[in-house]
Amino acid sequence: MSYIYSLNSKRLFKINLVLFWVSLLDMQSFAQQRSLTVPLTQQWKSSILNQTMTDNSMNAAIQKKIKVCFVSIDIYPLFNTQSTGVQGGSEVDFYMIATELAKDTRFQVSIVTGDFGQQEIETADNITVYKAAGIRKNLFLGAMSLWKAMRRADADVYFKKGASVTTDMVALFCRFNDKSFFLRTGHDIDCDGSYLRQYPLRGKSYLWSLKQAKYVFVQKTSDVNNLFRTTRVNAIAVPNGHRISDSPGQLQRDSILWVGRSADFKQPQLFINLAKQISAEKFIMICQQTKGDNYYNSLVSLSEGVANLKFLKYVPFHEIKDYFWRAKVFVNTSQAEGFANTFIQAGKCAVPILTLNVNPDGFLEKYNCGICCNGDMDKMAAALKYLLEQNRYIEIGLNAKKYVEQNHDITKIIERYKQHFVEAVTKSFL
Repeated sequence: MSYIYSLNSKRLFKINLVLFWVSLLDMQSFAQQRSLTVPLTQQWKSSILNQTMTDNSMNAAIQKKIKVCFVSIDIYPLFNTQSTGVQGGSEVDFYMIATELAKDTRFQVSIVTGDFGQQEIETADNITVYKAAGIRKNLFLGAMSLWKAMRRADADVYFKKGASVTTDMVALFCRFNDKSFFLRTGHDIDCDGSYLRQYPLRGKSYLWSLKQAKYVFVQKTSDVNNLFRTTRVNAIAVPNGHRISDSPGQLQRDSILWVGRSADFKQPQLFINLAKQISAEKFIMICQQTKGDNYYNSLVSLSEGVANLKFLKYVPFHEIKDYFWRAKVFVNTSQAEGFANTFIQAGKCAVPILTLNVNPDGFLEKYNCGICCNGDMDKMAAALKYLLEQNRYIEIGLNAKKYVEQNHDITKIIERYKQHFVEAVTKSFL
């Protein structure tokens, strides 16, 4: 989930007020550059008039590349394996969408990301990567840097994921520049009203951003219903997508796996407790320190006292699949999630999914690809033993692989996004 600033209500009110006036002052400079940043030629306008947007007519409708910019502050290490940082499912989701979209020459794709010591502008995977510095060091200077990078990207569509102050900045930029703003939720709390209740002032800003979006995308059907119930905003359910890979050959399944950040809601300590209960099995825990976690060292110390548990502080995303291919069972101990990308990573490697609480749209039972324990740790221990007995995990893991292949193939999912990108740009100039 996107980073959430820790600000008291009075300070946040002042920040929002200043951002509003700064934006108004900066709007004039935006307008002066529009002839450069938004070249709306008459030729392109006429080329899309009266076009029927279908799969067969998409090529005819796009006479010029459609520019799509993804704004993701923590995504950079996924493009540069020499860089390290904490990424969650939101970053992986955008990485998959952006890199798949960039394969289509009808689209020009860019990313605005945070400062990881990289150059101001870089290119990776046929994507232009722009740096926005100081987002978390100074909110005002960070906003200026973000908007400068977005202006450089000169996109037709700006795409942001999750509820955050950065999301509001992106929505504000698009509002003042007549750009198409796309928003994708990243967690259940973005949809079910929890964010609005927990952060009343930030919640109002998020609600405003939702209503600015040309399209709002969510990860599952229940999110569509919850978002409309709590905000009266309509959304489109599009599953997270991954690239489907073949098995690396003969496999030696030898571990029970947990992958995630040390965020409180993921309850990583419960996996350590589970390892203690089932000492005959090898447990592997890949747990990055989440931002602001002051108890991470205590978690590491707790893991060191468990002989059958191997604790890894960081594994690059591009290497983590090797751990999934060797896993017998993937375990999730979170209180809540959106649709965890680790579920897809497990499924595409034929690993059954064992969760404490999370079961998006009931897919674990519907497709017989795992077990949800409804918050009961005793049931989780029993369910793990059940999966291991008689190697039941093998058949259920194959069910998980079939489910992912049918529902989360990025080469199929990207076509849905392309349709909306084209529709948004076309409608803007009709």
